[in-house]
Amino acid sequence: MIQGTASSVGKSMITAALCRIFAEDGRSVAPYKSQNMALNSFVTKEGHEMGRAQTVQAAACFREPSVLMNPVLLKPSSDTGSQVIVMGRVHGNMNAAEYQKFKPELKQIVLDAYRRLESGCDVIVIEGAGSPAEINLRENDIVNMGMAELVDAPVILVADIDRGGVFASVVGTIFLLKEDEKKRVKGVIINKFRGDIDILMPGIRELESIINIPVLGVVPYADIKLEDEDSVTERFIRKSKNSVIDICVIKTPWISNFTDFDVFDHMDDVNLRYATSAAEIGEPHMLIIPGSKNTIADMIYIREKRIDTVIYSLHEKGVVIAGICGGYQMMGSRIDDPYSVESESSSCRGLGLTSMETVLEREKITTQVNGTVVSDCGIMEGLKALNIKGYEIHMGRSSHPEGLSCFTETENGKGGIVSGNLFGTYIHGIFDSIEFTGGLLNNIRRSLGIELKSYNTDYTEMREKEFEKLAQLVRGSVDMKKVYRILDRDDTFC
Repeated sequence: MIQGTASSVGKSMITAALCRIFAEDGRSVAPYKSQNMALNSFVTKEGHEMGRAQTVQAAACFREPSVLMNPVLLKPSSDTGSQVIVMGRVHGNMNAAEYQKFKPELKQIVLDAYRRLESGCDVIVIEGAGSPAEINLRENDIVNMGMAELVDAPVILVADIDRGGVFASVVGTIFLLKEDEKKRVKGVIINKFRGDIDILMPGIRELESIINIPVLGVVPYADIKLEDEDSVTERFIRKSKNSVIDICVIKTPWISNFTDFDVFDHMDDVNLRYATSAAEIGEPHMLIIPGSKNTIADMIYIREKRIDTVIYSLHEKGVVIAGICGGYQMMGSRIDDPYSVESESSSCRGLGLTSMETVLEREKITTQVNGTVVSDCGIMEGLKALNIKGYEIHMGRSSHPEGLSCFTETENGKGGIVSGNLFGTYIHGIFDSIEFTGGLLNNIRRSLGIELKSYNTDYTEMREKEFEKLAQLVRGSVDMKKVYRILDRDDTFC
């Protein structure tokens, strides 16, 4: 089991790396995280909603994602509450106190999911959440030491040295564990190291003498372009690069599924950046209003920050404006939430870029989709009949304004809108369809009067290269012989 000294120390990446290494070494392996809290999610072929990190880890294992890999998903919808998803289906909205009372009921559910997953694998790589030293959450824990105890799993602790204080974070974490929990920790991995490792070694030796647990390796800092679902991800503070096409995503407080835009990070001619204020938006070639877990709250935020005035100005100038899921809903004239499925506010005005109206219903739509572009007007000129695929996750039902072109057609019918340089869709992951995205970017290039470009790299191939880089990085910096001994319950070196 991979646990961490804090959130965003690299647990998901180390888990993915070990999944790929074990798979390369001939083991039948699967990832598992009993409880995930994230605004980025994925829909399986069966229509189950699960955490995005376990989807990436499943790909590292050469496996199809399964809800068994993430039986409980928490999607924050306010500062104090979350939508609780159990085995891929919405259970309800709960505040923190309500969820704490509900957790004992989840223990058997997460254990059953683990056992079912385990029955088809040699190895399960379990990922914890946050830190096991959060002693206020120890009671009824189902995701850190509570989970490790439930399935009798040895633990490797991951710590982030890039932010400083790595030795204190490791010692402090171990100190706060109960004696039986300390015995489960078989090794430490120091992650995101920059510099001369020889200078670090005296500190590592002293750390090992203090905690009496071996440091299994020091993983160098690396720019691995794999999907990151964490809300404290570094993607939001990346520096801009000199590129031909500038794409800006509005970072609202409840932004969800920002992994929709990862494909642009693999393109040298595209600068992808995030803006939290009107001033930061600047003059992009495409502005994206992303998905949201609380569409009304984010719409209010856009209006309060006067981001709406920038959107109107860019729209008048002919800049491409794209809306994905919640962002698509915001493009319309009105959003109603009569059942309070996302917000305490019952309704709000949209941006009014179209006359579309959206009502948030009790039943959530979760489905994978395959289809084609059916529009040949505006920014979609020349893209008709191109294949697209992705998935839908939404409570909203949106009307289609008269006189506007539909964007796509899938097995569920026609959907989305196109109007000049404006387009919107419920389909997450649509930009992973490289032929479509390349065509869209070339239409932007054409409008700028610059040379067209061939976009022919498949996103799956790009991700595979990143998995290979990650596996090589960890193999070269972590003592895998000791990791295998931990896996095989031979911890005599500890």
